[in-house]
Amino acid sequence: MQILFLGAPGAGKGTQCKRLARHLALPHLSSGDLLREAVKAATPAGLAAKSYMDKGILVPDPILIDMFREKLYTPECSKGFILDGFPRNVAQARNLDGLLEELNRKLSAVINMQVDDRLLSERITGRRVCSNKECNAPYHIKFAPPKADSACDLCGASIIRRSDDREDLVVQRLKTYNEETAPLIEYYDKRLLLRTVDGDGDPDEIFADLLRTLQVLA
Repeated sequence: MQILFLGAPGAGKGTQCKRLARHLALPHLSSGDLLREAVKAATPAGLAAKSYMDKGILVPDPILIDMFREKLYTPECSKGFILDGFPRNVAQARNLDGLLEELNRKLSAVINMQVDDRLLSERITGRRVCSNKECNAPYHIKFAPPKADSACDLCGASIIRRSDDREDLVVQRLKTYNEETAPLIEYYDKRLLLRTVDGDGDPDEIFADLLRTLQVLA
């Protein structure tokens, strides 16, 4: 299966992607993780991306596509994959269409994790993470707090709020998503690939709903 996830920041997309990847034994391909992996491995796309990242400039779409091309041609992805965080706009979606055609592959489904903006803001601003980069355990002050107020349960390091989870930035992140990424909902709906999953509720119930949705497609 080739599955693509859509969802605004805070929709729980990453959590459900990782869980589904384990369940289906498929690689979870996050654009951020792939960038770091390609740079570390010094692949051609990674080296090209690093030249932009070192300058604080967004990596151009052609380089992102080259990075996904390198990954999707590996044996690890031969049985399928789960895409997370890419494409981010219609132009990138068209580039992905071309890459999948080149690979003679097609998307099996596009899952849209739907959550009300009010809840998204509450989820994002309450997120915390372990400051120890080797641990990086996630927390939430309301939904998944650490046992101690400011210490990681796993390693004891302090927990912090990521810089982009501040309330003033959350508004801008949601605005950017609605303007640039949300049009992909219509883009994939027209191709009869879109399936919407309610992202508000217990994570286990959301995952069960996700599995039911994919069984319908099987």
